[in-house]
Amino acid sequence: MVKSRLPKTNSRMLDSRSSKLCDDPAQGHFIYFIFYLFSEELKGYGPIFEEQPIDTVYPEESPDGRVSMNCRARGIPTPTYKWIRNDWEIDITVTKGHYSMVGGNLEISSPEKSIDGGTYVCIATNTHGAIRSREATLNFGYLYPFTHEKIYEVKVPEGVGAMILCDAPPHYPDDLSYRWVLNDFPEFITLDKRRFVSQANGNLYIAKVEASDKGNYSCFVTSNSITKSVFSSFIPLIPQPDRSKTYLPDLKVKFPDIYALLGQNVTLECFALGNPVPEIRWTKRLEPMPTTADISMSGAVLRIFNIQFEDEGTYECEAENHRGKDKHSAMVYVEASPEWVEHINDTERDIGSEFHWPCVAAGKPIPTIRWLKNGLPYWKGELRFSSLKFDDSGMYQCVAENTHGIIYSNAELNVIVLPPTFEFSPMKKEVLAAKGGQAIIECKPRAAPRPKLTWSRGTEILRNSTRIHIWYDGSLEIINATVADAGNYTCFVQNNKGKANSSSTLIITAPTRIILAPTNVDVTVGQNATLQCHASHDPSLDLTFIWTLNGYPIDVDKESDHYERSIMIKNNGELIVKDAQLRHAGRYTCVAQSIVDNATASADLVVRGPPGPPGGLKIEDIRNTSVVITWSRGTDNHSPISNYTIQARTFLSEYWKDCKTDPPLVEGNVESAKVIDLIPWMEYEFRIMANNILGMGDPSIPSPKIRTEGSPPNVAPSEVSGGGGSNRELTITWVPLPREYHFGNNFGYVVAFKPFDQYDWKRVTVPQAEAGRYVHKDESMPPTSQYQVKVRAFNNKGEGPFSLTAIIYSAEDAPTERPRNVNVKVLSSTEATVSWQHIFNPAVTGYQIRYWSIHEKEIAANKIQASSQNISARLENLKPDTQYRVDVAAFNTAGIGPPSSSLVFITEKAPPRQRPNIVSSVRSGSKYIITWDHVRSQSNESTVKGYKVLYRPDGQFNGTLYKTGKHYIEVPAPVKGQYVVEVRVHSEGGDGEVAQVKIPGAAAGISPSCLGLLLSVIGILAYLEF
Repeated sequence: MVKSRLPKTNSRMLDSRSSKLCDDPAQGHFIYFIFYLFSEELKGYGPIFEEQPIDTVYPEESPDGRVSMNCRARGIPTPTYKWIRNDWEIDITVTKGHYSMVGGNLEISSPEKSIDGGTYVCIATNTHGAIRSREATLNFGYLYPFTHEKIYEVKVPEGVGAMILCDAPPHYPDDLSYRWVLNDFPEFITLDKRRFVSQANGNLYIAKVEASDKGNYSCFVTSNSITKSVFSSFIPLIPQPDRSKTYLPDLKVKFPDIYALLGQNVTLECFALGNPVPEIRWTKRLEPMPTTADISMSGAVLRIFNIQFEDEGTYECEAENHRGKDKHSAMVYVEASPEWVEHINDTERDIGSEFHWPCVAAGKPIPTIRWLKNGLPYWKGELRFSSLKFDDSGMYQCVAENTHGIIYSNAELNVIVLPPTFEFSPMKKEVLAAKGGQAIIECKPRAAPRPKLTWSRGTEILRNSTRIHIWYDGSLEIINATVADAGNYTCFVQNNKGKANSSSTLIITAPTRIILAPTNVDVTVGQNATLQCHASHDPSLDLTFIWTLNGYPIDVDKESDHYERSIMIKNNGELIVKDAQLRHAGRYTCVAQSIVDNATASADLVVRGPPGPPGGLKIEDIRNTSVVITWSRGTDNHSPISNYTIQARTFLSEYWKDCKTDPPLVEGNVESAKVIDLIPWMEYEFRIMANNILGMGDPSIPSPKIRTEGSPPNVAPSEVSGGGGSNRELTITWVPLPREYHFGNNFGYVVAFKPFDQYDWKRVTVPQAEAGRYVHKDESMPPTSQYQVKVRAFNNKGEGPFSLTAIIYSAEDAPTERPRNVNVKVLSSTEATVSWQHIFNPAVTGYQIRYWSIHEKEIAANKIQASSQNISARLENLKPDTQYRVDVAAFNTAGIGPPSSSLVFITEKAPPRQRPNIVSSVRSGSKYIITWDHVRSQSNESTVKGYKVLYRPDGQFNGTLYKTGKHYIEVPAPVKGQYVVEVRVHSEGGDGEVAQVKIPGAAAGISPSCLGLLLSVIGILAYLEF
């Protein structure tokens, strides 16, 4: 419980009465003690905040018409509240309902910016004192509409970059988010490598304008605090056709110097215009990027999550295309709001005592410290009291603040007065000490002011000497205790309010001694080691053994796989180290311990094994195919390092692979090596393992990722081929080179081609790394012309070798001949076949068949294709009794030739929908006779031509198919198992719906003739109603 000072009236009463009690110290001591206990029961504690006001943004257009600033505190007695706005106390009684209090909360009706905006503080008060809440602001949020000014068209040549300004309207607070609408809401533009919307100013940036960017653009602004959005007027963007030119990168979005708070998420934006669209890369100058950094929006946005002090530094973004580069850099500073290192707590101190109340806060800039007492300014800097008085009691607040914030620590200081008493901390009746050791007898009574203290042994008054020392806190210390020191010791205490004493008996025991100490042991990894430890001790006391490794206790039970204790022999603390590993090496200490004293002995365990991991990896002299790695050697674990193994990893594989080095063997006495045969322009991370005669050690921590220098490609694209395509086109294809063969930035391909009979090559640049196809269109190009083609790769460092020259042909002309002798045969109400005469022309690769009903437009015709080897095709899913048109045309890769004359055909009427009605299924000897009613077709149905009967085993789909024009059929009686008989109508329009009946096999143990007789008898009995 928080302690409270006595009210002043009670203090005066206590002082006046004490003078009358001086003649009877025992009675005075008793009355003081009873009064102290009584006051402890009655007193409460000062206010403690449970809820404090927070910064609030009230939307000007809010329909609520009310805002609440919350404040709640607990305390005994229950606290009362008052509010201060802009350093003026709010008088609820004179505001005519504008302000009201609900508990400690301040309710404001119909808030107005000019009247209610500002800084608010809540004061909570009870009889123990007052505390002041944190300051909270009330601001009014708004987002005004865009002004409707005249909008002009924005005309930009294709291939050139563009920026469309947003120019957000007046608003508060500044927490806007931006999107852009294209042509109509809610069609928001998709952001990609080419288009970017800055969340700093809302502007839309297009790195390279294309014809597809044509449209009307509107800036869509949202205030997240007041949940309101507004549109700008639509701005027309009209790309102008232009010859494709290339441009250097031009950074238009540049992040400024930023001051970030520790733990915040920081966003940096960087975007460039340029043709080709520039690649954006981020780096931190002279340091690796933070582990929490994330790059998004195709490289335009760098986010650092939970930023730390070590993330402070200069950040650079670089935009690059094959024309050049543009760079920008700025500082990110990391600062911090105040945070408590040591805050104040409720404290009780004796009257007249010295008191230093430590209050320490960290932050950047370093916070200043000031103090409040009962809600009012009291002190700045350290708070010290040379002699506490009753008036110093109260509620204190330590306030730490810097430019980024303010924090409060609240506590109560209670100054007390009390005669000495041992009721709360009685002395021990017996105190044990070992012979030759140290004996300490504590004497810590409760008293205020601090009492004077005297020790005696029997009738002898004790004073400080070479063996005896009385501590400041009252404890008695005896050094190098002997048997003669045993006896009764009394502590006498006295202050101006009374006296008290208490005693303890000192007992001297035999000391604990190590009689067989552990010795040093040397083992190899995997072996066992035994550490001995025997001790003697006082027979009246219990003895326990504790082992430590390098000062840390060993939990034998939890680590039973590697440690074992010998507990069968009394006073034996032997420790066995099983399957020793490198981590078990070190200094082992045996502690033999009783409740009085202990004895220790130590020994070293040496474990020899593979080397430890090297440290401090640095990558230097980075070239296109080599780097130099330096490191610091790790522990050799008592066996000399013979050599090192260097491994590397790239994004191509998650596995580490051994590197080639120069020289091939990295000796164990070196701390640097040259790694060779690396891939140019590849991101690597490295690690190193040390080896000795006992094996390979653990790997080092991976190095920071580095990228080797670029170089021109040295591999040519493969499988260069092509041909086909549309009229007057030359299509060239190849297999794109994998990423590991790019060797540099701005990777692409150079395609060279020429007619077979000419000498000059035409070159075309394809700047896309993933491209594997190029189509050259030339209206003067003859069809099926022979061309020589070859392809090479390039990057920002140069061009690679050409591929082998391939021979391809330009696109053919579309067929000019129409298919002849086209015929149609109607198969049913839903199917028909189309046939034609083959066109003997190798340029024809297939045929296209179109068909459409007279109710449909020709443009909506259904289409199917057949290969050039086919001269017929089947049309399915037609509509019954419907007139169709059909034509056939030849095609090849260049296009579709002229169609044949269209033919008209009419599908059959639909088959009868009525199922056959099976009226009987009777067995006759070895056959079943299935009978059904004739089906009569309707006027819109095909005429019945007969019936199809499928006889199949139950559970199977295949069986025997019969056709008949009658309304009955005989089928074999099943010999075993159950069969199904399916009957359906057959007509010109196809087959109708199925009717079926199941017929069983012969009954077990009953012959067919007996079964017939049995059925007859059952029929007679049923007739006679037996």
